[in-house]
Amino acid sequence: MTKNKKKLTSDHYFSSSPKSETNYGLIRAKFLGRNFEFITASSVFSKRRIDTGTQLLVESMILPEKGSVLDIGCGYGAVGIAAARFNSKLQIYMTDVNTRAVNLAKKNIENNKIANAQARCGHLYEPVEDLKFDCILSNPPVSAGMETVKTIITEAKKNMQPEAVFEMVIRSKIGAKMFPELFSETFGNCTIVARGSGFRVLLGKYSK
Repeated sequence: MTKNKKKLTSDHYFSSSPKSETNYGLIRAKFLGRNFEFITASSVFSKRRIDTGTQLLVESMILPEKGSVLDIGCGYGAVGIAAARFNSKLQIYMTDVNTRAVNLAKKNIENNKIANAQARCGHLYEPVEDLKFDCILSNPPVSAGMETVKTIITEAKKNMQPEAVFEMVIRSKIGAKMFPELFSETFGNCTIVARGSGFRVLLGKYSK
């Protein structure tokens, strides 16, 4: 029983170095009328299709006119690559602890002919700790635990420019009260910018 439990843990999409055999897949997606292709693989989140939360976040995200954007916990890169395509004036950074996911994100940046994005490997904000962003986007790794999700929210301000926005998609039935309260504690405000199919997108604006 213990051995099986360890195997499941090592193969989880939030693992830094998945041990499972790499089985690749290809997803074709459309966001706001634009076509994308994403290479996916085993031990990476939502490898068979674009999940509903990602779809809602991408199609409702509010991007700055210029500056830099962070997609934290990027997986194979759907959110960050879409943001880069929607506004070529932005510089997009994507981070994930999963080395397999980051390698896929790099391939997908290239395959989608995106010139204004890059993917970095590391835990949460560590790969970009020297940068400040005008927007942070997150479809958080809920399976990694609520403390990880809370940290993504509470540590965001350290990497945000004044007047930057933080946008996160959550399941309506998970933390429907807790997350808006945490947004309000962290940013002083919380707005629900989209709802659909059991998900909602929360936005907090950081004002010094």
